[in-house]
Amino acid sequence: MKKLTTYILSLCAIAAFAQQTPAPKQTQDIAITGATAHIGNGKTIANSTIIFSDGKITNIVDANEVKLNIASNVKIINATGKHVYPGFIVPNSTLGLVEIDAVRASDDDAEIGDWNANIRSLIAYNAESKVVESMRPNGVLLGQITPRGARLTGTSSVVQFDAWNWEDAAVKVDDAVHLNWPRNFRRRWGSVSVNKEYAEQVQEIRAYFNNAKAYLQGSKSTVNLPYDALSDVLDGSKKLFIHVDEEKGIIDAVNFVKENNLNMVVVGGAEAYKTNELLKENNIPVVLMRAHSLPSLDDNDYDLPYKMAKLLTDVGITVALEASGDMERMSSRNLPFYAGTTVAHGLTKAQALQLITLNAAKILGIDANYGSLEKGKSATLFISEGDALDMKTNVLTHAFIDGRDLSLETHQTKLWKRYSKKLEN
Repeated sequence: MKKLTTYILSLCAIAAFAQQTPAPKQTQDIAITGATAHIGNGKTIANSTIIFSDGKITNIVDANEVKLNIASNVKIINATGKHVYPGFIVPNSTLGLVEIDAVRASDDDAEIGDWNANIRSLIAYNAESKVVESMRPNGVLLGQITPRGARLTGTSSVVQFDAWNWEDAAVKVDDAVHLNWPRNFRRRWGSVSVNKEYAEQVQEIRAYFNNAKAYLQGSKSTVNLPYDALSDVLDGSKKLFIHVDEEKGIIDAVNFVKENNLNMVVVGGAEAYKTNELLKENNIPVVLMRAHSLPSLDDNDYDLPYKMAKLLTDVGITVALEASGDMERMSSRNLPFYAGTTVAHGLTKAQALQLITLNAAKILGIDANYGSLEKGKSATLFISEGDALDMKTNVLTHAFIDGRDLSLETHQTKLWKRYSKKLEN
């Protein structure tokens, strides 16, 4: 009996710290009235009415110009004085792949070997991660879950952050393959040395892709899963996200994709501003390094990471923001504040919002349903008491994914409530 009691108490303890139960499917039409709607495409409606049904936005209008007759069976949320935004999107993320860095059993973000195009991050995604649920109170509702590794790291997928399992979470399955481009220089403990193997490493990439082409055009008598996984990349129907920072690396990577007619996205791009014209000319978007970063070189402007988005946006490059780096999973909840920093360094609020909404959706290929508040798109959105790009005023009252009314409770909010009471005593 004692063992049974201990077992039951253990289950209760686990349940107490489990993620919030995913929200049920929308069954009642909902109308949000009176809020300032930030569409995500550069436009704003000061006094909006947004109606969504069965997970889709059925109407969005300026209430000063159009008076809608809202049926009596529609649930009305009066958001006067508040703000409505599309759900924020974080690309190039390992959310759900690692829970605790120091616990090896919870770390599943990389595979052994150098050429792993066939590795799929989606099946390793943990929808019950307590780190993932902490994204929602800041409005980060979708992400591209990306494997890490050596050269070809694997295939990412786009998920939404309120699900029972990875199947439920999937928004776009196997959206892109990721390639780490070699570095020209090696930096360690403040010292810099030339990578003498750079040319050889680039040639290895070319040889690998040529071998994959030969395999795919052959009889395939012996199955090669990594080569098979490059099929859609080589025919241009799937994007190749190339993680590259240095100017020469970006130039070489662009030449490589042009030689092979590939569909490329730059990820990181610490020196992308030096290749503005090349990227613009070849219509290559950039998923830009975390804005809250130090300059990578001693002679860079101190505020270069802050103003990089403006330098690229001003020439017409499609830019999104990512959060990889130290403590990247926990820091991903700060995505809206990275965007806010770009406002202080030249972008408008509307442009900054696009970095984490419609631009990100376009780059990930999900803009037909996500990234902006438009009729026919998914009702993946949230209501904030103030400016969602400002950490002081980004206070969510409601959040929805595909029309489902989410819980904004997390392990972090429970701790906040617990210890805020302590300070009152």
